[in-house]
Amino acid sequence: MKSYEVIRDAVDEPGVKAVAAAMRVSAALVYKWCEPPADAADPDNSGARNPLDRVRELYVNTKDRKLIDWLCHQAGGFFVANPDQDASIELDERVFTETRGMVRDFSELLDTITESLEQTPGIDKDEADQIREKWQDLKASVERFVIGCEKGFYHVPHKK
Repeated sequence: MKSYEVIRDAVDEPGVKAVAAAMRVSAALVYKWCEPPADAADPDNSGARNPLDRVRELYVNTKDRKLIDWLCHQAGGFFVANPDQDASIELDERVFTETRGMVRDFSELLDTITESLEQTPGIDKDEADQIREKWQDLKASVERFVIGCEKGFYHVPHKK
């Protein structure tokens, strides 16, 4: 879907006016976000650059995944990148690399927890945030591996 289509669908239920009022922008602007923006292919389009396009542009210019992680966290979830399928790397090496990454992420999580408990008698807010970050990394690496398994990235068909 295009970003303006996503916004158009998202504002349908609460209504453009309610969304505009909650965001303290004009309803006309929200309507513009729901239309295709002008571009080289069709300069007559009347839509405006919308917040989704701006967030994507911010990510493209910074390459900082924390932007996406934060947005996913705000939506009650977490981001998982699609697994790489590099056919030039041997199957054994791909599996080893992925499983080693999962073990490394788990080890970092345990190290963070251990350091937090050794420094003070308990885990404070900043330490909890560090633990959350390591946990998110671990969940993402395991999920990426599982998705790769489901897609057959680590399977070699038997030769007959």
